[in-house]
Amino acid sequence: MTVFRYSGRTKTGAPQKGIIEAPNKNVAMEKLRAQGINARELQESNSIFHKEIAIGVKVKHQDFVIYCRQYATLIRAGVSVVEATHILGEQTRSKPLKRALMQVEEDIRNGLAFSDAAAKHPKVFPLLFVNMMRAGEATGSIDDTLDRLASTLEKQYNIKKKIQSAMTYPALLSLLTVVVGIFLMVFIVPTFMDAFREMNLELPLITVIIVGISDWLIQFWLLVLLALVAAVIGFRFFYNNNKEFHYAMSLFLLRMPIFGQLLQKDVIARMTRTLATLFSGSVPILQALTIVEKIGENPVIGKVVLEARDNLEKGGTLSEPLEKSWLFPPLVTQMTSIGERTGALDYMLEKIADFYEEEVNRAVDTIKSLIEPLMIVVLALVVGVIVAAIFLPMFQLYENM
Repeated sequence: MTVFRYSGRTKTGAPQKGIIEAPNKNVAMEKLRAQGINARELQESNSIFHKEIAIGVKVKHQDFVIYCRQYATLIRAGVSVVEATHILGEQTRSKPLKRALMQVEEDIRNGLAFSDAAAKHPKVFPLLFVNMMRAGEATGSIDDTLDRLASTLEKQYNIKKKIQSAMTYPALLSLLTVVVGIFLMVFIVPTFMDAFREMNLELPLITVIIVGISDWLIQFWLLVLLALVAAVIGFRFFYNNNKEFHYAMSLFLLRMPIFGQLLQKDVIARMTRTLATLFSGSVPILQALTIVEKIGENPVIGKVVLEARDNLEKGGTLSEPLEKSWLFPPLVTQMTSIGERTGALDYMLEKIADFYEEEVNRAVDTIKSLIEPLMIVVLALVVGVIVAAIFLPMFQLYENM
């Protein structure tokens, strides 16, 4: 979106100056005329404050779901695609979505289909949305397509937030344990150890170990900090850019005890929910599997999806590759097979997604109830060991006195 500076007069003849956002000059002129301004000068602004900054380009999940719901309502009420796009572009509070919708509106007015215009903005309109809209345009059921899509996005978002909440607490408590441990090692332990050395006390083994760790942290704290920062940056780089490393880490997470089963249920729920939504939207099965593989965040399940697509191209079934993979329990493969035989695959996949979403909710509640006391015990043990290392020499001193 471009920012233009304008100067002109209002309908009453009063001078008017200002700025306006538009894809091009023609659209800017139309906007000004609609506001009752006769622009005599209109130039693109060169100010750095008016340049579009590529920060926060991504649309918030809730904003996009609201957009889908409102779009479906307008289409169902008989509003044209162009007008609906214009209305939603004007009223949305999401700046990235507003900019994209204004450009989509211009493309539609120039004869482009909505799905093709939306595909030009992949950071705003996900691949699932574009392909569902393309199928909705072909079948003439855009409103139903948008409702199904909004429901799918809402359910996936709720599950994602539920899992994040389960992971956040232990992560924060682990960080707190490390911070408290380092604080005691660096600031508290040396204070007592100086006094013990002056008294020439014979230190217990646990105290010797804690003192050694404390001295090492004080001496090499900068090296430890740099190593941690380098490890985090290196991990993120390889995870995002190295397919083998990404696959290995995804496999490791799925194989983890406790949390691995939770993640496994989550990826199954998301895969089956997305497939069910695409099938119910009349997207061809091979194209649907390609979309699921592309938008999936887990390469382990993506590999199985690709194998399923290849098997279908050879005349096989969807359930056969799923049966060979350890990732999919018998419930998934059996219900998928039944759906294929009865012609109700979208219904069966939806029921699988419902089941595993409930399983994720139950698993998250169970993990949270177990992990909280466990992490508190770990924190108490760390602090207790350090405190014991400090006070044991003091007890020996009192006994000698």
